[in-house]
Amino acid sequence: YIANPPYFDGMTMQPVPVADIVDAKPLAILGDSITTDHISPAGSIKADSPAGKWLMERQVARADFNSYGARRGNDHVMVRGTFANIRIRNEMVPGVEGGMSRYAGEVMPIYDVAMRHRADGTPLIVIAGKEYGTGSSRDWAAKGTNLLGVRAVIAESFERIHRSNLVGMGVLPLQFVEGGGRQTLGLTGDETFSIIGVAAIRPRQTVEVTLTRADGSSETFATRCRIDTVNELEYFLNGGILHYVLRNLAA
Repeated sequence: YIANPPYFDGMTMQPVPVADIVDAKPLAILGDSITTDHISPAGSIKADSPAGKWLMERQVARADFNSYGARRGNDHVMVRGTFANIRIRNEMVPGVEGGMSRYAGEVMPIYDVAMRHRADGTPLIVIAGKEYGTGSSRDWAAKGTNLLGVRAVIAESFERIHRSNLVGMGVLPLQFVEGGGRQTLGLTGDETFSIIGVAAIRPRQTVEVTLTRADGSSETFATRCRIDTVNELEYFLNGGILHYVLRNLAA
């Protein structure tokens, strides 16, 4: 999987500049207290889920599916399981539970929507409420988010460790300023979002996000960059902590 732009420049090992986020579509609009288990469940794998279908295509019997937690070493299963918790509610598809989203008016699993957008070359974002990423520091919650093609998460507040993990995976965490949020903006999921100047971003600076609605009208709203330190900024500008470490080892 190469969800986001490449971070290695041929044999020079130089980071490719982080690109602006232009006309990103929301993959999910979520409420408060979304846990890392909502984002990357550890429980059983449903046969009709993208992960279950992938296993069956490889002749794995349903009795041998096991769980997401037991298959953490398999990126094909885990990325398909990202946001696949049966209790998660995406406000883009009201009244539906269980890791669904919407593409061109059609409701389908979040993984399938992400792959449609990837084929279109469309970047993705996730919008959320307060306390996004609470619970255990499940690394796949950030890894799966990146592999789905999510460039930024905009939330009202973040759990400390998950925020750090997002930065470590090259995903930009932005926090609504006080009084702002998805409900204030009246989001439906038909909007696009643009964030300019990402390569020049600085820790905790104010970042303007341009929101364009389906009718063509646009507005901007302010967020706070939740890359909190200079070291975290280095990780982010390198595409994540792994890329940063590899370059230092090769230097």
